[in-house]
Amino acid sequence: MKIYAPYNNELIDDIPVMNSDEIASSLEKAKALFDDRKQWIPKYERITILENTVKIMEERKEELTLTAAREGGKPYIDSKVEIDRAINGVKLAIEYIGQMGGTEIPMGHTKSSANRLAFTMREPIGVVSSISAFNHPLNLIVHQTIPAIAVGCPVLIKPALTTPLSCLKFVDILYEAGLPKDWCQAIVVENEDAELLVTDIRVNFFSFIGSAKVGWYLRSKLSPGTRCALEHGGVAPVIVEKDAKIDEMLPLLIKGGFYHAGQVCVSVQRVFVHDSLVTDVAEKLSTQAQKLEVGDPLNPNTEVGPLIRPAEVDRVESWVNEAKEKGGQILCGGERISDSCFEPTVILNPPLDVKISTQEVFGPVICIYSYSDRQKAINIANSLPYAFQASVFTSDIDIALDTVSQLNATAVMVNDHTAFRVDWMPFGGRGSSGLGMGGIPYSMHEMTRDKMIVIKSHII
Repeated sequence: MKIYAPYNNELIDDIPVMNSDEIASSLEKAKALFDDRKQWIPKYERITILENTVKIMEERKEELTLTAAREGGKPYIDSKVEIDRAINGVKLAIEYIGQMGGTEIPMGHTKSSANRLAFTMREPIGVVSSISAFNHPLNLIVHQTIPAIAVGCPVLIKPALTTPLSCLKFVDILYEAGLPKDWCQAIVVENEDAELLVTDIRVNFFSFIGSAKVGWYLRSKLSPGTRCALEHGGVAPVIVEKDAKIDEMLPLLIKGGFYHAGQVCVSVQRVFVHDSLVTDVAEKLSTQAQKLEVGDPLNPNTEVGPLIRPAEVDRVESWVNEAKEKGGQILCGGERISDSCFEPTVILNPPLDVKISTQEVFGPVICIYSYSDRQKAINIANSLPYAFQASVFTSDIDIALDTVSQLNATAVMVNDHTAFRVDWMPFGGRGSSGLGMGGIPYSMHEMTRDKMIVIKSHII
């Protein structure tokens, strides 16, 4: 399989693709490991392996940055931040290994429970199967493998076909750090064969990051008893009240909307601005968007890189054109720069029923909608089946808390953009946007299960 750079379609590498028999063999190896408790890796050894992983990643930070930027198209400056996050993710897992304990269950409150001591312990859930996305080619891989390794689960990881190289480098680093090979296996496979990583009864936990259409379909194919976590996209709303501090807000909206060319599941997309501010916000936001440098992700000065495929440029262009034809005002951008890049675009008051207003654009487009009644703006923000992260800008704490309470989202940022995240916080969508919570400690918890121990003794 040939891997091409999204910016200039340059051939980066040519790697082999696994077939269905090889997938079945990988599943069997993982299952055999988990079934044989003598092969389980003790906590202290897992910690050592992960500490070694951190050291190697630190030494190869520049190589990992260039690989991620080249294959994924995220600008060098942002890819470097991603690698730092990935390293920190491994450190977080080390920190939380010692916190993965059980709890005492009180006994003796009834006659039937007398003379008993009870407590829970957490055990690894079993084989973890993970299917990843392209937009954070290393950090997502870390989030879908390291929690499993940290708690003692064998894990199979399928990277996106457009960005497999960061995954392969990372898995090799794990081996170099001392992880026995069958505990983490990279599965480079065509999408039609990836279903084997979902339907097989040997899979105990399924982790998916990608489109809602694919994620919900795969969930319907899980074997009985297989638990899952699904992370899909959103159409992130922002409420801007009349007392918002515009000059502080605008750089945040620019970053949240145009980071990685908008190819982020919580990217700023729908900005609802009070009538008294909308002209000022729209003009200043479009002015700042026009100043962004678009181009080669390997250029340290680039702020907005390419979309992952030319077909995505075509799609974004068609959505923008639809909004324009039906009355939306293009304040800046609105045109393709090349087969791979699209101008950072700001649209004022596109109709509420067009694609750009109702679906995740996953491109460099921010829509601004004017409102006079905050409640109506909140109702529109909540009207879609997608719900992930949202934000509100205001100087009034009462308005902030009221808006937070009403917005349908798993996280609401106050005076910050919708794409804020740190890797120790819970992260995930609700409704069509996903199921379960990610974040290093939360994934570690999901990849374990309780076992109850009850001891009966007359001396208790």
